[in-house]
Amino acid sequence: MYLGIDVGTSAVKALLIDENSVTLAEADVPLRVSSPKPFWSEQNPTDWWDATLRAIDDLHRQNPSAIAASRAIGLSGQMHGATLLGADDKPLRPAILWNDGRATRECAELDAALPDLGQRAGVATMSGMTAPKLIWLQKHEPDVFAKIKTILLPKDYIRFCLSGDKATEMSDAAGTLWLDEQSRSWNQSAIEACGLTRDQLPHLVEGSDITGTLRATLVDRWGMRDDVIIAGGGGDAATGGIGVGAVSHGDGFISLGTSSQIFVASDKYRPKPEELLHSFAHAIPDHWFQMAVLLNGASCLKWAADLLGEADITALLNRVEAQHDAPSDILFLPYLNGERTPHNNPHARGVFFGLGSDTARETMVQAVLEGVGFALRDAKSRLHKAGTQCDLPGVIGGGARSRYWIKMIADILGKPLARYEGATKGPAFGAARLARLALTKEPVADVCVKPAIEEVIEPDLTRHDAYQPRFAKFQRIYAALSDEFTPD
Repeated sequence: MYLGIDVGTSAVKALLIDENSVTLAEADVPLRVSSPKPFWSEQNPTDWWDATLRAIDDLHRQNPSAIAASRAIGLSGQMHGATLLGADDKPLRPAILWNDGRATRECAELDAALPDLGQRAGVATMSGMTAPKLIWLQKHEPDVFAKIKTILLPKDYIRFCLSGDKATEMSDAAGTLWLDEQSRSWNQSAIEACGLTRDQLPHLVEGSDITGTLRATLVDRWGMRDDVIIAGGGGDAATGGIGVGAVSHGDGFISLGTSSQIFVASDKYRPKPEELLHSFAHAIPDHWFQMAVLLNGASCLKWAADLLGEADITALLNRVEAQHDAPSDILFLPYLNGERTPHNNPHARGVFFGLGSDTARETMVQAVLEGVGFALRDAKSRLHKAGTQCDLPGVIGGGARSRYWIKMIADILGKPLARYEGATKGPAFGAARLARLALTKEPVADVCVKPAIEEVIEPDLTRHDAYQPRFAKFQRIYAALSDEFTPD
């Protein structure tokens, strides 16, 4: 048996799979995000660990024999989070998350100091990345900065709690701006530009390497073997790719999770920072990927449902679908947490345009779904400009539960999309696969197989044509408002 743990933004998810990749048990424990100031986004690392313990305790209750038979643990998690440990190896402050927008000025300072950083780090300097957050801390919280012994990423804090090892792997390190993507090694000049030393960063491994073994106290707690290994794992984008078999050149998917991504695997390092694409090391050796990253996805739907007092999202979507006969008269900019591709604007915010006294809640929700679809199309254009193609991307993540939404996105893109069996398993499943690779050393292609395609959803070309003027207006509204998003 293999255990996968995903430290997400909204929840910690854990699942157990067997040697046939059949899921035997799974558990989710919700998390909260704190926003103490505008554009800030933080979580307490101890909350991740408490949620991890609760999730694995739940798996143990569901299937104690499967937990006892587990041989390896793989880790996945939200990327970029600055988790700062002091001399006692305890967190110095809440972790600053991927969708935090406080370090905008520090991005400009880093670019001025290192003009070639985008080519080496695989992405333009963005405030959500780890490096500019440390420059911000040095200026605004110097007492905290002076006490930093170790900087870890979210999943790697859980690794430390599980095994006592301070390590990270290439795909998560890629999101710090400190990794030289081509050589898959730390970039000393980028580390020094943030006032740091190499000793403050964890050692680097591949996602399918072994980093340590489970602590004895946890072995006793869950009735496991004393030789359970911990695999390197991966950032959530890369482990999502591992989970759906996106490991060969041109394989790809669209993720509709808390945030959204369009991910395409690559056989080479192909940096395109000028297109605001992320060109990162994959979680397996000698592989990379390109990705258009959107900071908002299925979280927009949850936000709208909560705002409208709709507790049953499935029932809400059924009502929206029943009244959908044309593109919504309302347009929605889905930038609740800023945006990366194609705008690199952490200060962008959500906008409803065209509301009237006769606007129904179903119309507003349809506009929210369409807004995410328009943002995906906007981001996809950057992949197209970079010459990156994926013939039939699957859709994964929580949003993949809705066939209606996938069909809408296919109509907006004008491209067929695949629905995979088990598409909502996500990064935790990929983490469990990496655990298996670390233990067995099997060929990647034998383990990271693609899931069966449940259905290919073809676009309705009449609806695609109807969306064209709405998409053009969507782009014009952002262009007209972009300067207004900047704080005074």
